Amino acid sequence: MTERHPQLQSTLTCPHCGFVKTESMPTDACVYFYDCAGCGALLRPKAGDCCVFCSYGAIPCPPIQLKGQIAGCCGNEAHNTDPAGDTMNA
Repeated sequence: MTERHPQLQSTLTCPHCGFVKTESMPTDACVYFYDCAGCGALLRPKAGDCCVFCSYGAIPCPPIQLKGQIAGCCGNEAHNTDPAGDTMNA
């Protein structure tokens, strides 16, 4: 059996200004917030997505690459919550 390795870089595109930037994705943490370097907007995951890479990236986060949407980001359920556990709506 061949072990799959996720891609660890994804190009994020700001939905507000169109600014694009390639960022490294962590394998051990979720990225719930991202400050756009172009316009300063604070990006959050869209409803149903687990992190900003899944919402605005060219490549989804490593857990989703390996396990699919059912896994949710970092092994969590496919809900958007911030680190305090509050439900997030984009």
